[in-house]
Amino acid sequence: MIPGGPELIVILGIAVLLFGANKIPELARSVGQATGEIKKGRKEAEKELDEIKGE
Repeated sequence: MIPGGPELIVILGIAVLLFGANKIPELARSVGQATGEIKKGRKEAEKELDEIKGE
């Protein structure tokens, strides 16, 4: 379940209170980088599986 508009606003408000407005961009950047690494690892694993199946 992905939170809708009002829920997302509440979550963002709590995040600002917990971490401060200055830390939010840094946290978002870290989450983006982690997501990119996960996708990269998944693609590499799929590529290796395809190579194993092809042999």
